[in-house]
Amino acid sequence: MQRGWVVVRVTQDLRQLVRTELARSTGAVGEGCEPHVFHVQNVALPVMVRYWSPAMFPISEQRRCMRVAVIGGGTMGIGIAHRFAANGASVIVVDVDLATAQTAVSRTVETLTTAAARGKLNPDDLDGVVSNVHAAASIEDLDIGLELIVEAVIEDVQLKQSILAACEARDPVVLASNTSSISIDELATGLSSPERFAGMHFFNPVWAMHLVEVIRGAATSDATLDTIASMVEFLGMEQALINDAPGFATSRLGVLVGVEAIRMVEEGVAAPTDIDRAMALGYGYPMGPLMLGDLVGLDVRLKIASHLASVYGERFRPPELLKTMVAEGKLGKKSGVGFYDWTSGSAVPLQEL
Repeated sequence: MQRGWVVVRVTQDLRQLVRTELARSTGAVGEGCEPHVFHVQNVALPVMVRYWSPAMFPISEQRRCMRVAVIGGGTMGIGIAHRFAANGASVIVVDVDLATAQTAVSRTVETLTTAAARGKLNPDDLDGVVSNVHAAASIEDLDIGLELIVEAVIEDVQLKQSILAACEARDPVVLASNTSSISIDELATGLSSPERFAGMHFFNPVWAMHLVEVIRGAATSDATLDTIASMVEFLGMEQALINDAPGFATSRLGVLVGVEAIRMVEEGVAAPTDIDRAMALGYGYPMGPLMLGDLVGLDVRLKIASHLASVYGERFRPPELLKTMVAEGKLGKKSGVGFYDWTSGSAVPLQEL
């Protein structure tokens, strides 16, 4: 049978059918994670289900049937793990060694605990959610046939390609990269089943952002895109489907605005706060491009801009100011200072850079 699951919007009658079928086949609702066959209009469907409906039953009673591995326990990996776990998936975080992966899991548990304290996650579900987040020391430790493996390491083509090849050997239903700028077709070089590979570009912080930029490679199949669309719905998010091109849509536009804003600071056109205020109040941006760069990480901005400049030319050339700030360790919020002072936890304007 074909592997997969369906996202079901449940009527009261279907709710009772689901509970009855799960109790019959497993002995109790919520046990196990194997596919079960349901018959709909005399058609047998193998179903891995995240039963998603307002006021159905708590996560503790739901079958956690989506199994996801996240490769890379940095900021984005933790965010992706959080979002899947909070919605009932079983998540494994893989990093360079077990200790590093366990640290990433601990940080994920912290973000989930904070979400529960802030009312973003039902506190009654918290224990069950965090118990479904695990660490692994290597890709080879992953089960065969997970529903999704998503790579979320730094923007390095060769590193990503080697990781993706190792992930493909675990035969996931879908293999994805969280790259924000590198061509999906370039990353697919060497994959034996590129039709199951696509980009799933999440945004920071993943638990608060509602977009997944889905990147279709030349070989990506419609079936893979349909499966990803179901995953995005599972997460309570929306997708923007983009054909493969370096930088896609969001990074290509966002970095262009961001580097031009840095160039304006470099040229003395205006202070960072005034540039950000102009874009926020004049164009309705939720925050200005310089504050956003601080949140993304100026080192990340530099790496993406450099890559896009190699593809598209001069208009993406990183300003010297950006190179200098990164060299000096002024990376934005994560280092405590960038275009703003973040040492208090919030953005405070600097008197001078």
